[in-house]
Amino acid sequence: MVLQELGGKLSAALRKLQSTTVVDEEVVKAIITEITRALLESDVNIKVVMELKKNVEAKINRSEDASGASKKRLIQQAVMEELVAMLDPKTPPYQMKKGASNVIMFVGLQGSGKTTTIAKFAHYYQRKGWRVAMVCADTFRAGAFDQLKQNATKLRVPFYGSYTEADPVRIAEEGVEQFRKDRFEVIIVDTSGRHKQEDALFEEMREIQAAVQPDNCVFVMDATQGQAVADQARAFHEAVPVGSVVITKLDGHAKGGGAMSAVAATKSPITFLGSGEHFDDLEPFVASSFVSKMLGFGDFGSLLRELQDTNDPGMDPKKMMDRMTKGQFTLRDFYQQIQGVLKLGPLNKMMGGMMPGIPDTAQQKRFLYMMDSMRDDELDGKVDIAGNEKRVTRIARGSGTRVEEVQLLLRQHKAREKVVAQMGKSGMMNAATDPAMAAKMAQLMQNPNSRASQAAMSKMMSPQMLKQMGGRDGVAKRMREMGGMPGMAGGGGMDMASMMQAMGGGGAGAGGAGGGMDMASIMKMAQQMGMGGPPGGGRR
Repeated sequence: MVLQELGGKLSAALRKLQSTTVVDEEVVKAIITEITRALLESDVNIKVVMELKKNVEAKINRSEDASGASKKRLIQQAVMEELVAMLDPKTPPYQMKKGASNVIMFVGLQGSGKTTTIAKFAHYYQRKGWRVAMVCADTFRAGAFDQLKQNATKLRVPFYGSYTEADPVRIAEEGVEQFRKDRFEVIIVDTSGRHKQEDALFEEMREIQAAVQPDNCVFVMDATQGQAVADQARAFHEAVPVGSVVITKLDGHAKGGGAMSAVAATKSPITFLGSGEHFDDLEPFVASSFVSKMLGFGDFGSLLRELQDTNDPGMDPKKMMDRMTKGQFTLRDFYQQIQGVLKLGPLNKMMGGMMPGIPDTAQQKRFLYMMDSMRDDELDGKVDIAGNEKRVTRIARGSGTRVEEVQLLLRQHKAREKVVAQMGKSGMMNAATDPAMAAKMAQLMQNPNSRASQAAMSKMMSPQMLKQMGGRDGVAKRMREMGGMPGMAGGGGMDMASMMQAMGGGGAGAGGAGGGMDMASIMKMAQQMGMGGPPGGGRR
């Protein structure tokens, strides 16, 4: 994940707050100092940091009556809100219009990764079912058209360019006109990289903009420049109407925080973050989601949006969820889950490192090959394959895999099937999939220390689930513990490690007085579901 070092320092400061018994003025001052130091070390402008510090202190001082868990929650929420405000200029970015031709013109400095970013951008929308095309109007850099052509060919995206035409304005105009006639929905125009002082190239950029009339001008910016990018962004703003920004080279660079805060200060909305050379290495940027992931709380909202956007019309997730609430999980369900995960691209990135141990892409694809060699009755759970050695061997041969791999697939499916059956019986699956119940639980968590809220939460649970939580006392205890975590009483998400600790009462084997699930049990369940190591104990 990008800005991992900064995120680690910020989340460490918030963890110290969580473990502190008395939250006095000295503790608050020390935590805010630690947070401001981390931001300054990431090259965030000192004026921006001091503004954030002042706003956090003001929010805390306005609620002097708060104490204990409430004060911890208040401080965490204030820090998250101000980090989001630092990165969000409150300027809405251009919204793509499905069914219409959206002309997107990319501009940026030489060496910023513009042409690579264009390929990632094309892949992002292509994956979501948009008709995408690319136009190379960069006639200044040798090899620019070859690079775009190579990327477009790999992506199977139509492209337009010329080895003989020297006028970039004419190339851009002709290419856009052609793709508009062919009713492409996303038409991406690559322009020559330039420097602030190159007036001729800036004039060329203005001419291309006037000729193609783009719906959005995207400024591609190199994060390694740190807060110095503010001047660059302003220079491009003065030349063309920049509507959004993509920040590249964020993978692990110490100045990434400075670059992001500097661009936000120019009131340009950041829409994507680039990190890496692969086509999947482009993340949509939403300030609140980014801060949540950076602090280690994950980002389930982005995951759900991606699942909805990449959903296969041939799949019926409702039927699958209906079966899972009854404790049923077939190989066909497993197949659909893997298909959905593969369409998401780099899932670990999206989850902010919350789900380590997901089988790699190559392994998941081999699982699909194996299931493609199975009969319908086998996929639907009507026939047991595991005990039939001859059938396992035939599936391995038919899919070009090894017998051991088919056995691994069957073990992993059996482990997931067992967990789904347990969750179905306990009522936990219903709680996770019923929007009304989820909303009610969220409302009750607004007052986790209230006896009325604790009693209402207990009534919502099935007898099995209530027993698993350690009865009413166990529910009350866990509500109090979880109420002190970010996201449970407003704003942000939840740290999975903290959640497990709260559910387990503080560590492996620590069922606590409530008698609920211990840490080891939850980790085992996570592993079985593929979220904490090779599921089912199989080899990777």
